[in-house]
Amino acid sequence: MTIATMQLGVGVLWALFLWGYPEARPMPQTTFADWRKTLPVGFASAAAHAFSVFAISAGAVSFGQIVKAAEPAFAALIGVLFYGSKVSVAKWLCLVPVIGGVVMASLGELDFAWAALITAAIANVFAAIKANENKKLMETEGLKERMGGVGNQCALTMINSFIFCFVLMLITEGHKLGSFMKMLQSNKMLLSNLITSGLWFYGYNELSTMTIKKTSAVTQSVANTAKRVIVIVGVALVMGESLDPLKLAGCSIGIGGVFLYSIIDDLLKRMRAE
Repeated sequence: MTIATMQLGVGVLWALFLWGYPEARPMPQTTFADWRKTLPVGFASAAAHAFSVFAISAGAVSFGQIVKAAEPAFAALIGVLFYGSKVSVAKWLCLVPVIGGVVMASLGELDFAWAALITAAIANVFAAIKANENKKLMETEGLKERMGGVGNQCALTMINSFIFCFVLMLITEGHKLGSFMKMLQSNKMLLSNLITSGLWFYGYNELSTMTIKKTSAVTQSVANTAKRVIVIVGVALVMGESLDPLKLAGCSIGIGGVFLYSIIDDLLKRMRAE
């Protein structure tokens, strides 16, 4: 939890740097009432991040990827039930190869753990809420103008997430904070990895927020699932692991499902028109 919080802290410092550097990014002109409206997405983001970290620490990374692959289904279901979103039957069916592809790609390394299953599922719920709340903020008249764009919305979410995670970190691991800071000072590799991962995580979240603005919460979750396929392949290449036929087939099916999801409604409209 300490590392997860510090990653968010790096993102906060980067956001403050962009606001402070001349002509890099204008500061949001939000009021206190506006800030309160951003708290739900900040809390959901913090919870999704924290439970994802718990899931990885509770079991194999591959098993966590399998459970997290179900995120689009959670996003679609929560969006339909609580946010008035509409998802066509065709797109619901396209989620099957998207999720199934990641499951196939990870099967060879499956290491079941109940704690990982539960925490990853909870992370999916909060990730779905985060995506839908982000979309809701973007559609709030007045607020979206005062925030000054998607970049600032992501920065505010990161700051709120850091605050929530920092409180949780103090409660669960506060007694270890001193020893962790000493480790950071003595271990340059740990410090470098923490800064690098924090910056990458910030960039990923800003890109995700942009995706939600251009599309929808479910589409962003589908793209996020495609990312897991890339993670599986990338880790295999970096770690020198073999890419067996099952893993390659799963990756191909997952990416194909994402492509089909993105075009299925337009494709069906064209077929009906003909």
